[in-house]
Amino acid sequence: MTPRSISAFTINLRTIHLFFIQSTGHYCYHSIAPLNSCKKPDPLDLRNHKDWLSPTEAIKIFDTLKDPNSTLNVLDQLSKRKDYKPTEALYTTVINNLSKVKNFDGVEQVMKRIKFEKRCRLSDEFFYNVMRVYGLGAGRINRVIETLLGMPGYGCWPTAKTFNFVLNLLVNTRNFDVIHEVYVSAGRLGVEIDVCCLNIMIKGLCKNGDVDAARQVFDEMPKQGCRPNVRTFSALVHGLCENNRVEEAFSLLAKMESEGVEPDTILMNILISGLRKNGRVEESIELFKTMLLKGCEPVTSTYQEVLYALLDSRKYTDAMKLIQKMSSKKMVPGFNSYKSIISGLCEENRAGDIDLVLKQMIEDGFVPKLAMWKQMLQCIISENTSVDKLTLKINKICY
Repeated sequence: MTPRSISAFTINLRTIHLFFIQSTGHYCYHSIAPLNSCKKPDPLDLRNHKDWLSPTEAIKIFDTLKDPNSTLNVLDQLSKRKDYKPTEALYTTVINNLSKVKNFDGVEQVMKRIKFEKRCRLSDEFFYNVMRVYGLGAGRINRVIETLLGMPGYGCWPTAKTFNFVLNLLVNTRNFDVIHEVYVSAGRLGVEIDVCCLNIMIKGLCKNGDVDAARQVFDEMPKQGCRPNVRTFSALVHGLCENNRVEEAFSLLAKMESEGVEPDTILMNILISGLRKNGRVEESIELFKTMLLKGCEPVTSTYQEVLYALLDSRKYTDAMKLIQKMSSKKMVPGFNSYKSIISGLCEENRAGDIDLVLKQMIEDGFVPKLAMWKQMLQCIISENTSVDKLTLKINKICY
């Protein structure tokens, strides 16, 4: 082939190659290069990535992953690069990605990698996030405890917030057998016991049925340099009421007020409920009135407890008035409350009041069940002898 023909052949190849690139929408100005050289680099293949990746750019790669399941693969590739410089923010992003897809075994692998690499310092906030993932996401309570107790091995010490989170998690998941072990570790972890910590211990002991031990913790709070607050009293009062020790609960209320701690709505709810559940219905209603006089604003659960008390004492007229008051405050009673009051009105043959309660019930989004309709109709039939009166009454209720 002559030099001129070779030149022409080369030009033709270049023209064909350029035409192909333009037709596919990609522009790559190489003379004679393999066609695959015009492909964009795979974002998950960090071997073909640019020479230098800053920590911020590395985090962005994980933030923009379409499939978080590929997180470990990308991290493995990243760790083999010369510019690999892990930071707390990077580890946090990786762990959160794995948490999204519930790959908690992967989270454990990352934690082992962190301990082995020891490439950056980690803060308490990082471990707090890991423990939330283990505890609230995975339900791996043992891993939460191991992470807390193992923090010094990473050169980090827990704050009171992190320590109390673990204690509260153990109480809420009813892991009472290990709470004391974690509690006594506060000293070697450098955590100073505070009121929040003792409140959690009191709540846990009460939930476990050991109210006397909870009372002992309460009595020793001044020795710890802690002053009980309203949450302290609420936790202990709740434990006493649940164990039918209502008199002690009211003694505690008196002590609380003498120490200048004002009771809140939650505490008053506990006492009202405690009195009602122990058959002291009239006292629970009177306590509600006292609560209003003291300017303690009731919430929906407060009204609901008082409504239960009125229904227990068969005070249906007062119960109807309370429902109307709740409605004026945009509060909705429970379905069972409506069921009980309609049943009571039917038993007393008060068909005239049923329509008022039924209308309010429907306005609040509840639909009576078949047995309730049957009970109401029987009540109306027994009161109305003529067909015309019966039809009028049914129409009044339904429309």
